[in-house]
Amino acid sequence: MIRLDRSLIQCPSDDFDTRLAALRGKLQKAIELEHSTIPPYLYALYSIKDNSNLEIAALMLSVIKQEMLHMSLVCNVLNAVGGAPRIDDPAFIPSYPGHLPGGVEAGLVVPLAPLSKQVVRDVFMVIEAPDSTLDGDPPSDEGITIGQFYRHLQAEIVALNHQRDIFTGDRARQLRVGFAELQDAGVIDQVSALRAIETIIDQGEGTRVSPFDGKDELSHYYRFAEIYHGRALVANPDPQAGSAPWLFIGHPIRFDPAGVQPVIVNPSSASYHEHPQLAELNHDFNRGYSDLLRKLHQVFNGQPDWLGPALLEMQALKQQARLLMSREIVPGQTAGPTFDYLPA
Repeated sequence: MIRLDRSLIQCPSDDFDTRLAALRGKLQKAIELEHSTIPPYLYALYSIKDNSNLEIAALMLSVIKQEMLHMSLVCNVLNAVGGAPRIDDPAFIPSYPGHLPGGVEAGLVVPLAPLSKQVVRDVFMVIEAPDSTLDGDPPSDEGITIGQFYRHLQAEIVALNHQRDIFTGDRARQLRVGFAELQDAGVIDQVSALRAIETIIDQGEGTRVSPFDGKDELSHYYRFAEIYHGRALVANPDPQAGSAPWLFIGHPIRFDPAGVQPVIVNPSSASYHEHPQLAELNHDFNRGYSDLLRKLHQVFNGQPDWLGPALLEMQALKQQARLLMSREIVPGQTAGPTFDYLPA
């Protein structure tokens, strides 16, 4: 998972109310972090041409869907402890290129870039890196992983709930639609909160003994690693002492660079000053993206009926982005959306 500044896991006070407020703040930061991975992943996914790199596109889409699930799960936890997710906010969207929210991985600058093995290795695999890998690849040793951060949140939930029941939020604000993992009672107590957070950890980086999430699906780090290595990850058929228990020796996962649009890296509104038609297309995308965030704000604040319109908005965004990515900005290079927030 993503690596965070240690200040995010420090408790500012022994006072119960202060610690509870800090917990809510950290949960809001977790929502922002889960969301902040989505634009870079979408940008890379949208850059794939029709009928090209199909298996890689499916892997990318599966990760994006689970990031949306993770965002939903954290929103449910925050609502359960009496908080309120803030999504319709200019500050909610990080700047690209730039660092992820919360002092993540100091050396990592996250771009909006077309799909390539380099961006998979140098950005996506760093974002999703576990504490230690099971495939022989050395993990980064800087900072704290999101897995560690979430385990701190679990410990803080247990400690505070031991003093006083912190699950006082309106249960009607729990989102129980959209994903199979949400179709139960939602987050209503300590057990369900810890379970929701464990789902996020396992799906992001795998369990501590397996690259899988406990439900026979590879975690995000290893899905991206399959793209980079060009092979499926399988159990080592001849494990020996000191050898990796999992190896990238399964079926080929071929990457065809010709199947990716030559999209501009890190576009900004300034990129389109001399291209009014592209500027208009980018504005339309950003208007839709901002409207999507407004709809999701309603969804996660007790109005689940907005989920259907939000999903339709997401489909429209895909078409708008792909249209923009099909238009040349200079010979041999196409335009791309900037993921900017536009006020209503």
